Amino acid sequence: MTTKVAIHGAGGRMGHRLIALGTAADGIDVVAAIDSGKNPKCGQDAGTLAGVGDIGVPLSAEWPEAVDAVIDFSVPEATDALIAECVARGFPLVFATTGLSPQQEAAIAEASQTIPIVKAASMSTAVNLTMKLTEIAATALKDHPTGADVEILERHHRFKEDSPSGTALAFGKIVSQAMGQSNEQHGRSGRPGARPHDEIGYHAIRTGDNPGEHTIVFGLLGETIELRVAATNRDCYAQGAFQAAAWLKGKAAGLYNMQDVLGLNSIGA
Repeated sequence: MTTKVAIHGAGGRMGHRLIALGTAADGIDVVAAIDSGKNPKCGQDAGTLAGVGDIGVPLSAEWPEAVDAVIDFSVPEATDALIAECVARGFPLVFATTGLSPQQEAAIAEASQTIPIVKAASMSTAVNLTMKLTEIAATALKDHPTGADVEILERHHRFKEDSPSGTALAFGKIVSQAMGQSNEQHGRSGRPGARPHDEIGYHAIRTGDNPGEHTIVFGLLGETIELRVAATNRDCYAQGAFQAAAWLKGKAAGLYNMQDVLGLNSIGA
């Protein structure tokens, strides 16, 4: 069955890639390409802007009458209006924007009482599988006799605006829920003293065009475990978003994640 999707944030780099891949994908029909009305390219064909030729769908601030799901890769500043439109129209939502305020997080949770939402820090299959592996490792090491120090390293392209990445923070949340760390340390300098065991360290690197790379380090005395996941391009995020959009069809209102979409929540339960 075909899944009709609207791309929100269609004028951005990720929006262009979603349009290009969605146009070529079996079972996906890109029926709307939504962006700010201030974008000077509004009115131009979204496929042409994405480099795949005319697809008959203009980049526009106008919303379609009906879709199976809205896929959002935009910016936090657009979130409030996006949520209001989806709730008013009853559109299911695949939400992948990071860097939200606590108020916006609360608004998404409230909206999920009306519409089904898949919200994830990363739409990547490999990232979400690594999150499951991180949960398993953190649970196993919680009471390790020597203690386990956890550091999270992330690399992204020079254009990324939020730091640490939403995915890195999601990894940290998984670890802290399993192991109980209560402090976050974002980088280190000077003489901070010995590392406390109730700390998770975050280190953000911004370089070139890196689409995303995360390493979770569990440091024991005498041995180390590292879980590393890296994207070579943005296609993995788009493919995961399309999978989530298809999965949402017929789902009841609620707040879901990619673990639900991929069936990972039952593993290790």
